Amino acid sequence: MRKKIILIVVFLLAFSSTGMLFSQKNSEDGKFEKELNSYLDEFWGFYPTAATLAGYHKYDNKLDDLSEKNLDKRHEALGRFNQYFVAKIDKYELSLEVQIDHEIVIDSIDFEIFRLENLLPWEYNPIFYNNILNNCIRSLFSKEFAPIETRAKNAADRLKGLPKLIKQAKENLKTPPQLFTETAIKQFPGIIDFYKNELPQLIEETPADSKSKLQKYLNEALPVLEDYQNFLQNELLPKSTGNFRLGQQAHQRILRLTLQTDTTVQEFIDRANADYNNIRREMFLVCLGYFRIMYPDINMEQLTAKRGEEEMRNITIKGVMDKIKREHVAKEEYIDRIKTITGEIKNFVIKNDLLELPEESLNIELMPLESQGITWTRLVPPGIYETSGTYSFQVTPIPEDWDEDKTNSFLEEYNNFLLYFWTSREVYPGQFVPMLYTRQFSSQLRNLLPNMPIIKAWPIFLEEKLVTSGFGNYDLKLRLNQLKLLLKAVMDFLLELNIHTGGMTKDQAIAYMTGRGFQTIAEAERKWNHIILNPGNSACAYVGYQEILDMEKKYKELKGNSFNQKEFFKKLLSYGALPLRHLKKKILE
Repeated sequence: MRKKIILIVVFLLAFSSTGMLFSQKNSEDGKFEKELNSYLDEFWGFYPTAATLAGYHKYDNKLDDLSEKNLDKRHEALGRFNQYFVAKIDKYELSLEVQIDHEIVIDSIDFEIFRLENLLPWEYNPIFYNNILNNCIRSLFSKEFAPIETRAKNAADRLKGLPKLIKQAKENLKTPPQLFTETAIKQFPGIIDFYKNELPQLIEETPADSKSKLQKYLNEALPVLEDYQNFLQNELLPKSTGNFRLGQQAHQRILRLTLQTDTTVQEFIDRANADYNNIRREMFLVCLGYFRIMYPDINMEQLTAKRGEEEMRNITIKGVMDKIKREHVAKEEYIDRIKTITGEIKNFVIKNDLLELPEESLNIELMPLESQGITWTRLVPPGIYETSGTYSFQVTPIPEDWDEDKTNSFLEEYNNFLLYFWTSREVYPGQFVPMLYTRQFSSQLRNLLPNMPIIKAWPIFLEEKLVTSGFGNYDLKLRLNQLKLLLKAVMDFLLELNIHTGGMTKDQAIAYMTGRGFQTIAEAERKWNHIILNPGNSACAYVGYQEILDMEKKYKELKGNSFNQKEFFKKLLSYGALPLRHLKKKILE
């Protein structure tokens, strides 16, 4: 039907149309807002399950329609909206702030067109259907946003449509990359469990006149779901031979739409290569004293003369890492330790007045099976249209089917020292604090389409401040693992490029991560899967980090002796997670 390159695990974009605030609204601003509202409503109409999750309840009784006719209709609508925003809206007649919003919307349409024409998740990503099957009914019962009678009626309408959706999935799916199908298969028992065990209990809590209809449609859906599970395993997996690499052209477009920066990719590559060497040199200096104590019989001068300086650094760092990585929690203590560390980090930040933390709390919980495989962790915020709600951080439990060696390899990666900075980067403050700040300080549209490099890089920027402020009482083992995580961000960026636009194989990537990045086998394999399943994602953190460093440098020059680190932290997010090309200008205003 259209050009087939590969898919991307992007279930959907998240944005809404309510609460658009335009100061000094002029007629062109009004035209823009009116068309934006129409565009967003059409978007939610095409993705009704996503709309429910976002808190947009106009389409709660609809189920996603992935027929060729509806896909063509969506493509035509995108072309129409794109034409309107480009040709009918005079960008330079918009107020300055709305000009930025205009660019954000154009980028979002461009990305959606790219998905329709090149990525085709409905043809090459069975996880795309898993997301719908997992959430279309669950989302109607998870929150009390409407009377139970209304939600039950809408759930019945969606249940009735499930066989049709599954039929479309079986007809649409072509030759996905093997990893996508394998991940979908691993998730599916969690989906089946919901329909077999959880949903019947939820049905019992609905009004009497809803129960019979819900149960009837559930009885019809269950054998179809089981048949689809067999289809994934026995029919789709054998023909899952698709190429997971995006290729140069597609990957460049992904990066342009994701990074939203005016700095060239080549400049980031040059910086990454320099950082790779500089961070490894710093790690060597941290390890030097430890290595001499841990390996007193090794003559480092002779080894350097024989193996060379670079290889000597590698041997020294690895030798120290091999010793200290043995200090780690037991498998059953892993999640509880993350919760404990979260409290320690929060208390340290408050005590040292590093930044203003939000009053909202973060719930740390296990990621359910039906959501696992795409990423190891995820932040689950309130719906886009919800003005309140809880934030949850989900962590994948160590898989039960891992043998002792693989489990131990993973725990050695997340040892007692690295786990501190991994928690500060991923959990708290992690992406939780910057996401909260962007919701508090920026317009709603910008909250709905945040620039992920800023969200992902902000906690990396904080890591260095934790170290220099005495977190962990200047323990060099903590510093070594913080540097290792920083090196990992650099290598993730380079891996992203080499895997999707080059020919780097799995064996080459794992050798690079374990041999030069000092990662364990379990972690390297996990990262390989992540880059394949989430193209573009692994470039975000490093690019955002470099941009923040540049902004801090220029802001220091602007403020001089009045520069205040805490104030810079807040200002960095006070405009919301804007596209980098605009945020760099805003920060200096």
